Amino acid sequence: MTTATPHLRPRGAGIGAQPVTTVELFFDLVYVFAVTQLSHLILGDPTAAGVGRAALLLLIVWWAWIYTTWMVNWFDPASPQVRGVLTGVMLASLLMAAALPGAFGDDGWLFAAAYVVLQVGRNAAAASLLSRDHALRDVFERLVGWSAASGALWLAGAALPGDRRLLLWAPAVLLDLCAPFAGYWLPGRGRGTTSDWDIEGGHFTERCEAFIIIALGESIVVTGATAAAAGLDARTVLALALAFVETAALWWVYFGLIADGSHEVMRRCADPGRLARDAYTYLHVPIIAGIIGVAVADDLLISHPHELTSRFGLAMALGGPALYLLGGALFRARLLGVHPSKQPLQEGTTS
Repeated sequence: MTTATPHLRPRGAGIGAQPVTTVELFFDLVYVFAVTQLSHLILGDPTAAGVGRAALLLLIVWWAWIYTTWMVNWFDPASPQVRGVLTGVMLASLLMAAALPGAFGDDGWLFAAAYVVLQVGRNAAAASLLSRDHALRDVFERLVGWSAASGALWLAGAALPGDRRLLLWAPAVLLDLCAPFAGYWLPGRGRGTTSDWDIEGGHFTERCEAFIIIALGESIVVTGATAAAAGLDARTVLALALAFVETAALWWVYFGLIADGSHEVMRRCADPGRLARDAYTYLHVPIIAGIIGVAVADDLLISHPHELTSRFGLAMALGGPALYLLGGALFRARLLGVHPSKQPLQEGTTS
């Protein structure tokens, strides 16, 4: 990849670290709203079915965000064309997030259409910005094919009522999740390889860390707003303080232990595309789900403390941290290549 390629970030010897831009941070604001919507969705339907629907929608929210992160790792937001694509993706993300509570109700069409336009449109736009002989053109053409195939299922599923949408939406999610492991196989082209995904590891790491901050920030927003609405008596203030300490502990565990040294590993590993796929694209999902579970439990602690002893309350209060730590352990193990308790992280570890 040469430094003279239009619309792409400069890469090559002598070029420093790839910075996270203000456009990317602006884009992230929509996903603060999206994660908040997921927390409210669970609180509004505290059943196993409600949690299951929220889990499926979390996968979609994450998939939309992480694929945009992959794109912007290559494409330069300083380019007006790239900035225009990101603005369009942000609008589609906002519509998708607004429709989340009604995804299985009256807003199913808006939710599905926004997600499909976001995925197909972003990938097609990225491909159009590249010359036909550029190696990344093949990557994005593969993405267009797979996102269009899953998009057909999303749109068809939106025509079904209520939970019957899962008959087509569940296979659509499965298709999305399997695509990276299938190498985005296309007829006549075969499979791609992770070495085709020539990412800059330091930037990718920082972007995924930003989503952890998004999720933790959403937790603070939810608990703070709940405490303010409940009235700041002594019990509420104590519950808010406990909720904050728990959120701070999650931050400390991730940035002080789980992700320690990850920047250097991603920068130096032989196949950063494969490591980013495994450790970030997939293994960050349980970490984020755990944060949302903790946020829901903290909301109950402040507004309805007696419900923490219910099956739902205990599932959130105990399951949230457990899921967070499990995801962190799996991420750390993939980063190390061995069990996390066996070996300290060393610079230069490969995937």
